[in-house]
Amino acid sequence: MKNVFILLIVGCLFILLILIRAFEEALFYDPLLHYFKADYKNLPLPSMDLFKLQLGVVFRFMLNTIISLGILWFVFKDREIVKLSLVLYGVLFLVLFATFSFIIYTSGEGTDQFLLFYVRRFLIQPIFILILLPAFYFQKYKFK
Repeated sequence: MKNVFILLIVGCLFILLILIRAFEEALFYDPLLHYFKADYKNLPLPSMDLFKLQLGVVFRFMLNTIISLGILWFVFKDREIVKLSLVLYGVLFLVLFATFSFIIYTSGEGTDQFLLFYVRRFLIQPIFILILLPAFYFQKYKFK
């Protein structure tokens, strides 16, 4: 019965991640959503409020991180795994956000936007949980 409850909570947390993605246009300021859906290779970057964009990216990353840490907690119930994940998320955020900000502020007309696309994608999507969950599972149960 306890495992069913934990699976239900983890399932709800994954649904929250899906809902963040589903309602991203309503929840976050991000003019790059439409830009990257269009033929962005031939278009200049749209005009945007850079502070508002960065604030939206930070908020979205934090929401995804909190939910992802919750998933890791309910799956493993191990404080050390959550602490290590928090450090990894922090380092990932610092590196990616600095890179994202640098690209946004230095991008000009005719600049290749592939790097911006992928750096932004790592910041706004919960990709890291897809790496950490199986990695910690393998690590934890490899030694049992």
